[in-house]
Amino acid sequence: MQKSKLSLKWLEVFQAVAALGSLRDGAARLGLSISTASHHLRCLEEAVGVPLLDHARRPMSLTPEGEALLRRVDEALWLLRKGVSDIWADDLPSLTRSVRIAAIEDFDTDVIPDLATRLAHALPACDLSFLSRPSHDIATLLRAEEADIGVATAMQAGQPNVIEDPLLRDPFILVAPRPARWSAADYLEGRAPLPFARYSRKQLIGQRVEVQLRRLSLRLPQRLEFESTETLFAIVAAGGAWTIATALTCARARRLLDDVAMMPFPAHGFARDIAVSRRDDLPGPLYDLVLAQLRGLTQARLIEPILARAPWLAPSFRLQGDAAPMAEG
Repeated sequence: MQKSKLSLKWLEVFQAVAALGSLRDGAARLGLSISTASHHLRCLEEAVGVPLLDHARRPMSLTPEGEALLRRVDEALWLLRKGVSDIWADDLPSLTRSVRIAAIEDFDTDVIPDLATRLAHALPACDLSFLSRPSHDIATLLRAEEADIGVATAMQAGQPNVIEDPLLRDPFILVAPRPARWSAADYLEGRAPLPFARYSRKQLIGQRVEVQLRRLSLRLPQRLEFESTETLFAIVAAGGAWTIATALTCARARRLLDDVAMMPFPAHGFARDIAVSRRDDLPGPLYDLVLAQLRGLTQARLIEPILARAPWLAPSFRLQGDAAPMAEG
């Protein structure tokens, strides 16, 4: 093999196809046609002189030689991207790159618009993209290098090349129609006549609730299940159900809060942790800027309005991490 004939594009295509197990998906990630991606793969295999992918299997799998090469390709491309990022690290206004930020829907209305405005001012040469996804999808986007920064439920296990910082402690609470005619214990133990409306068990928040209910040996009827926070709170506000949500989801549904009562989860309280994750080849100063703005906006736009309504949440609904929130501007 002649090293001078190796192409960076060949390696990028190989990495993408290996990660996704599909020529079509790998080509789509890189913005290439399938025929072009196939040509790049064929050129790489001809250059190294051995098959790297088993093209007959679906999803595509790596040959032993392909697995060995992929480890080195991952290292090499990471070092290359990191080196390019470091060049611009000390000159953010001149940084030219795309920055893709994926966040759970709870940040859509009150945080992301202001964050976008501030970043657009601080990073005038960057292309900014903002995605709204469930937590499990955000982990996938980071792993697939389709997002640079994610704001989501903290990952249970670390991901390669992803660094995670704590952002927010978000306690689960009970939410019922106002005026509250029954106690939280009455709802949980079936003494209230309203049905339980739950988050979808396909979502991490719904799974977290189900785990806690099982721990408490509580079996609530499986009649109403929703993916949308707005829909879930709307049925509660209309007097048709009660639910288990979090302080953060209450902030998202703020327009309905006059019609619902927030109650502490009795006895065995529990919470989820919201974290900010980033690809480890992202320039440090760029990430620090985003994280500082996120912390300040989360405190001002989400935490403080909810604490004004429910001061009893103050010990548990709070920012996490060492950095102080950026002052409002």
